[in-house]
Amino acid sequence: MAFHQKSPQHSPNQSPQSGSETQGLEAAQAPEAVERACVSPDSSVPGSFNEDPAAGIPSSPESPQSFCSSSFVTTATSSSKSREESTSQEDEGSSSQEVSKDALEERVSSLVDFLLVKYQKKEPITKAEMLTIVSEEYQDHFADILMQASERMEIIYGLDVKEVDPVQPCYAIVIKLGLTYDGMLHGEKGVPKTGILILLLGAIFMKGNRATEEEIWQILNVVKLYPGKKHSIFGDPSCLITKHFVEEEYLKYQQVANSDPARFEFLWGPRTHAETTKMQVLEYLAKVYGSDPRSFTSHYKEAFEEEQERSQGRVATAAIDYPGHF
Repeated sequence: MAFHQKSPQHSPNQSPQSGSETQGLEAAQAPEAVERACVSPDSSVPGSFNEDPAAGIPSSPESPQSFCSSSFVTTATSSSKSREESTSQEDEGSSSQEVSKDALEERVSSLVDFLLVKYQKKEPITKAEMLTIVSEEYQDHFADILMQASERMEIIYGLDVKEVDPVQPCYAIVIKLGLTYDGMLHGEKGVPKTGILILLLGAIFMKGNRATEEEIWQILNVVKLYPGKKHSIFGDPSCLITKHFVEEEYLKYQQVANSDPARFEFLWGPRTHAETTKMQVLEYLAKVYGSDPRSFTSHYKEAFEEEQERSQGRVATAAIDYPGHF
């Protein structure tokens, strides 16, 4: 599913800023060049990387772009499956009227815009409100429209749309992976930028827990983010990455050891290690690839070992705090 769509009409509750999603991320339009830049999965294990066992990282010659824009490219299989099921139902004589793909794309974009505004205002979302945005004409397609809108919120903005009350359907939007910062600066209009942060965290992990500045920009260039060039949706990516994410301690930016002339690299910062885990990031990547975390063999082993260390650390701490229970 490409993210290229027409600009929808906005509801009175929507802000001009929210319409930025309708411009579409160029990289999220899934051009063939972007998809070719991603690593081809291993033929024996769907969704896995062709890994070099000795190095423990992707062996593709295009490895700087191997993770590339996967987080911004619609590779989630559930969306395709849903559309196929919807088409099948219509072919079998469903009461739902046939609608064009462009019309559904507009409804998805309108719903994303609405969800962004609700997130910015920190307001709960009811199903009734979303049905109003989708409009009565497309209510038979609401489940599919909501699923596609939720995927875009997740992949582009790093946000989860969660149902919190199934009885009187009500939803909340939370930041993914346990992260607590969405990249929105206080007092400034904008959109959440957690999607970019997750993209970078995944890239750093897949590159062996450190990625050079050149590698990071090769990845971001694929999603049309360039150093020193303001993006229509995400603003100045250089400032966002090397200043805000570093100041918030999600990224660590340092000189590559013994580099002359000086070169720089990115690592996970202490706040990232405190709020999320390699396994959570890997599970996110696996979902994007439509695969299983264990398909990323060496990375799964590393993430699993970290999980065990964390668990042992929690047990040791509990034993100290509550010695009589152990």
